[in-house]
Amino acid sequence: MAGVDGCKAGWIAVLRNLNDPAGITLKLFPRFSDLLSHIPILKIIAVDMPIGLPDLLGPDGRGAEKAARKHLGMRQSSVFSVPSRASVYEVDYWAACETSLKSSEPPRKVSKQCFYLFPKIREIDGLMSPSLEDRIYEVHPELAFWRLNGEREIDLPKKVKGRANPDGLDQRRDLLLTKGLPRELLDQKPPKGCGRDDLLDAAANSLIAERIHFGNATPFPQDYQRDGKGLRMAIWA
Repeated sequence: MAGVDGCKAGWIAVLRNLNDPAGITLKLFPRFSDLLSHIPILKIIAVDMPIGLPDLLGPDGRGAEKAARKHLGMRQSSVFSVPSRASVYEVDYWAACETSLKSSEPPRKVSKQCFYLFPKIREIDGLMSPSLEDRIYEVHPELAFWRLNGEREIDLPKKVKGRANPDGLDQRRDLLLTKGLPRELLDQKPPKGCGRDDLLDAAANSLIAERIHFGNATPFPQDYQRDGKGLRMAIWA
């Protein structure tokens, strides 16, 4: 199984084998499709990237973001609103905003933070189908940390004014240590094009992959909807 986070260099993944607790590795994948073709097969892939894109965005956005934010308190701003599929497939920011205005009610533009994720959202959307839903699950690191922290939000942010916050990252690392992940994994130098926050997020997502495997994870919201491709719109934790 794998916990995955997008990064500048591609996709950073913490790979785990529950039959071999010591067999936990960090691996960088240039393309998301490389995760699907990995040998041995990754039976569960828990990835921090929106899956399921609405054709028309209502007042509350995707139900997944709204359901996740309810639990995150000061960390809820980490959950970006995902615009319509048509907007996500625009490659120019202002074109994306124009398309989003036409496909949302009330009309709204696209945040710059979300726009920078569009290439990776398109990468998954182009591969994803309902038949892959038993392997690929949308997760969110801050919701993962909330779940792992006894359903309490993490006190400190990962970033302050756009820069890594060592205290917030240490707090998350220390929580992951209590869940049995090895310090050598969590404290290693990330690969080029991957930040320490990406590594820790992938590690947290790997623990949600374990929860999914054992049937202990739940979708947010539980009464999730499906998009025009038949894909569920839910964040798992």
